[in-house]
Amino acid sequence: MTVRTRIAPSPTGDPHVGTAYIALFNLCFARQHGGQFILRIEDTDRVRSTPESEQMILDSLSWLGLEWDEGPDVGGPHGPYRQSERGDIYGEYARQLIESGHAFKCYRTSEELDELREARKAAGMHLALKPADLALPAEEQARREQEGWPYVVRMSVPATGTCVVEDMLRGVIEVEWAQVDAQILLKSDGMPTYHLANVVDDHLMGITHVLRGEEWINSAPKHQLLYEYFGWQMPMLCHMPLLRNPDKSKLSKRKNPTSINYYRRMGFLPQAVTNYLGRMGWSMPDEREKFSLDEMMAHFDIQRVSLGGPVFDLDKLTWLNGVYIREDLDDAALLKALMEWAFNEEYVGQILPQVRPRVETLSQVAPLAGHFFSGLPVIEEADFDAVKLSREELLKLLQFLVWRFELVPAWHKEALLGEVKALAGHFDLKMKAFLAPVFIAVTGSSSSTSVMDAMAILGSDVTRARLRHAIEVLGGVSKKQAKRFEKEFRDLA
Repeated sequence: MTVRTRIAPSPTGDPHVGTAYIALFNLCFARQHGGQFILRIEDTDRVRSTPESEQMILDSLSWLGLEWDEGPDVGGPHGPYRQSERGDIYGEYARQLIESGHAFKCYRTSEELDELREARKAAGMHLALKPADLALPAEEQARREQEGWPYVVRMSVPATGTCVVEDMLRGVIEVEWAQVDAQILLKSDGMPTYHLANVVDDHLMGITHVLRGEEWINSAPKHQLLYEYFGWQMPMLCHMPLLRNPDKSKLSKRKNPTSINYYRRMGFLPQAVTNYLGRMGWSMPDEREKFSLDEMMAHFDIQRVSLGGPVFDLDKLTWLNGVYIREDLDDAALLKALMEWAFNEEYVGQILPQVRPRVETLSQVAPLAGHFFSGLPVIEEADFDAVKLSREELLKLLQFLVWRFELVPAWHKEALLGEVKALAGHFDLKMKAFLAPVFIAVTGSSSSTSVMDAMAILGSDVTRARLRHAIEVLGGVSKKQAKRFEKEFRDLA
């Protein structure tokens, strides 16, 4: 048997370090067994999936040195490798499940589903909806079908008993069927959910081992049941521990930069980031902290993974990156790294139009454009004293902007301008007054090149990181403030 693993990210935002972490371990497991590693794009979310996000995924994983044998960019014998291009396949398998009695058409409306859940909650019952709970009277089912009501396809699941799942790291996992709902397999628009597409694709692509995050443990019974329904051999499952913040909470962009783009833009070396991700819950036999990707693949053993939540510590990563710079880069290599990082023609070409109309000597370029080549600006609370807003309004403005920017699907100046105008209207501020604190947060100065152009050039990750940094410099948002802000922000949205 040839070992085949895969990574299947959704192109719905910035490329996450958690995706790279899981991809790294899948790659190492495949290579350690002389197998193959596949990249598949799970883009069935038509609203949030974008080509730009897909390209960022490909670019960021390539930057880290993670190479795949098959994928949307390199092709392969099991394509297409985008789920949006495989719709007919999923529809056919959904029909098979209906015909075999393992799935059913559900015409329930969202309002009816809410009522069912509320009634079960009030009665102290489990919230997982079963086929019997969702069944309509035969006459009503026939009427809705004849009238062409929208429907979803749901899988049949047992009402009682226990599902036993084998895990490579955790051994036997038992989940009560009472906790498992009649999962939607095919949405009303004909697109599959993750659960159907994941099982069908893994089978058709010959995936033998699935290494994924532990957040998918509760989905394992559904997947195992689908394999049984289809009569297919299920891949071996391995649920990896989730990355954690230093406070042990789940790694999130609210507490830590999570995008690979952020670390790339901040000047981290790809080999240092890959090395650090390899240390997340795993260790070399000799316990050394610094090792290459080739060394990790050569010594990889999945049983050396610790189930304790690995802590993603930015300070530790920064230290390791410094070790790489000092030990691995001579002057020529360091110069090359600097050129590739920011002093390259493509990046500088975006900046020159911003500074050329504002300078009279070349020596003025660096002070004016310095924020394009730095990390977090060196700012103090006093830098915002001239902003004519109360401290609470100032914090709210910056926090709202972070939240709005997190929802921008495609990062470009026009989209950012629309968000800024909307918030300026909400705060009843003219654009100049609204952007005054944003100037300081993003550029480190009260006057510089256009802050709108700067944000577009810097990118979503660095822009949001600088806004969050300014919030912390201003004392941060308290829990009470956060509750008020979140309520107002929801009402605004």
